[in-house]
Amino acid sequence: MAQVFLGLGSNVERERYIAAGLDALAELFGELAISPVYDCPAVGFDGQPFYNLVVGVETTLSVGELARRLRAIEMAHGRAADAPRFAPRQLDIDILTYDDLTGVIDGVELPRGELLNRAFVLRPMADLVPDLCHPLDGRSYASLWRAFGDDGGLRPAVYSWRGRPL
Repeated sequence: MAQVFLGLGSNVERERYIAAGLDALAELFGELAISPVYDCPAVGFDGQPFYNLVVGVETTLSVGELARRLRAIEMAHGRAADAPRFAPRQLDIDILTYDDLTGVIDGVELPRGELLNRAFVLRPMADLVPDLCHPLDGRSYASLWRAFGDDGGLRPAVYSWRGRPL
């Protein structure tokens, strides 16, 4: 089984679509490891603030098949196939890491570059797996977050899923 970490985000009906995304991931993978949820400003465009979090799963799916399944979940929850990169999103799910794989595999950049340059990805990853090391950088996510120096306007969100505070 591969250990995979996914980044989830939404800035359209955030509570609804984050819950829908978590439900779909739980149906696909079973047990989920879930970081705290953060409220953060939109990056790259003027828009409503996002909810962002990181989810850890175990899977036997290949990188390409995983990417296809995640894209199907996004589209089932309102994401247009031709949506621009920087635009409002009902649900955005990105593969951040897949075991310690590196490079472009089945069209997926691993690890995702945003892990090192976006607070809304690095902070929840550091919360969820502080001692895990970035496959290219080699430092732990907790160390990377301490050295990051910019909180990106993140604020902890008050959010519960299935009665569980996140």
